[in-house]
Amino acid sequence: MKSVASWPPVDWTGVLLLQFLARKLYIMSAEVIHQIEEALDEDEKEMLLFLCQDVAADLVQVNVRDLLDSLSEKGKLSFMGLAELLYRVRRFDLLKRILKMDKMTVEAHLRRHPHLVSDYRVLMTEIGEDLDKSDMSSLIFLMRDYMGRGKTAKDKSFLDLVIELEKLNLVAPDQLDLLEKCLKNIHRIDLKTKIQKYKQSAQETETSHINGSQASLTNLSLKDPPYNLKNARSKEQRLMVKQPAIQRIPVKTSIQESGAFLPQPIPEERYRMQSKPLGICLIIDCIGNDAENLRDTFTSLGYEVRRSLYPTVDNIIRVLYQVSHMTQHQDYDSFVCVLVSRGDSQRLFGVDRTHSGLALDQIRRMFMGDTCPSLLGKPKIFFIQNYVESESRLEDGSSLLEVDGLSASNMDSRPRQSGASTVHQEADVFWSLCEADTSLLTQRLNSPSVYLQHLSQKLRQQRRQPLVQLHLQLNDTVCEWNSRVPHKERYRIVLQHTLRKTLILSCK
Repeated sequence: MKSVASWPPVDWTGVLLLQFLARKLYIMSAEVIHQIEEALDEDEKEMLLFLCQDVAADLVQVNVRDLLDSLSEKGKLSFMGLAELLYRVRRFDLLKRILKMDKMTVEAHLRRHPHLVSDYRVLMTEIGEDLDKSDMSSLIFLMRDYMGRGKTAKDKSFLDLVIELEKLNLVAPDQLDLLEKCLKNIHRIDLKTKIQKYKQSAQETETSHINGSQASLTNLSLKDPPYNLKNARSKEQRLMVKQPAIQRIPVKTSIQESGAFLPQPIPEERYRMQSKPLGICLIIDCIGNDAENLRDTFTSLGYEVRRSLYPTVDNIIRVLYQVSHMTQHQDYDSFVCVLVSRGDSQRLFGVDRTHSGLALDQIRRMFMGDTCPSLLGKPKIFFIQNYVESESRLEDGSSLLEVDGLSASNMDSRPRQSGASTVHQEADVFWSLCEADTSLLTQRLNSPSVYLQHLSQKLRQQRRQPLVQLHLQLNDTVCEWNSRVPHKERYRIVLQHTLRKTLILSCK
């Protein structure tokens, strides 16, 4: 028998890893989910369901047990995600008893890692906790002017009220003016201050991200088509793109812990989006799987939708020319073009492969300031789904998802008022190009594009969010899809823009 001294050394790192994985599997068991649901009271359950509204947008939230079970099954609820939820509902006893963690451990994790729950939903729950019955009665009464009497029942909780306001597009992460006004009217200045701090923090985060993107890309120009820009990206940009968008947002503690009062943010400059309709939305679909959904989406946003189904390249050119010369543009605030076709890295083929194809750069050129002066100074938005052959795709190896902010050459980076003499002809373009393998059209017959499907969903649900920020979240969704499917079923997105102001595809 070997002596103890002759035994091989223990790999404690491996032991600790196995213990952690075992604990993670145990935490996500049905027994533990049942224990948590049973320990929460009705108010805490309501709060948890509200906190998970965004992460569980595609789930039918019947109760807490089904919600946690579904999120766990879909891989959306990690061990630390469950810990964050218990921390947010202030059940530190369950943290310690079930997850074997304390409050300080969770707070340290939240300072260093992305959050499961958005800061907006945390803010709403904190406001709800601080409102008494008298405050709620006054708040519900004030909301009658905006919601009508039928939707302002006296027994509503604050979170119920927020959900109803969200459905009516009266409240959103970037739409809190109404709530702020009502809190001021009921003399809850402390809660109004919470909203001001949140808005200031959100604006600083967006400004920091946009400034960083512009600083690193000031020498690029929309004159170069998107497929030529890949080799120009720096190592730092590639590293940034690999990370999910949520990791680019600084981690914040709850509003209560955010420190001294911050001044009210300066109103940001936005594109005017008030015309009715907002503009023409041209949908050219050579495949036929996405046209109906896209039509419904952009109609709901307030656009006049025009469709061209299964066109040849000559027909695509003719339709683009006709739309670019429409006099109606002078009365509208924006223009949207969605194209779905087979092609290669530089062209679209329409339904006829015998044609040499339509250059992607030519599409954009037809709506520039010199060729379409009625759109000068107005946002011109392009969403393109191009299905290409495997051998024609440009492989990068570092990432299947790429994001660029772009400045047109010789264009001053400072915002300027719209006008033919001051706005660069290549300004105000938002160009989102997605490539996928043509094999998807046979493997997933009649299936919509994952890129366009999630784009439509986000435009409907988050219409009051800035388009650049919404697109970053779309990147994360597509990246998650790519991580779960074979190489030939992945999507590659390139975003370029010369936007000079914040763009929100919604009437105010």
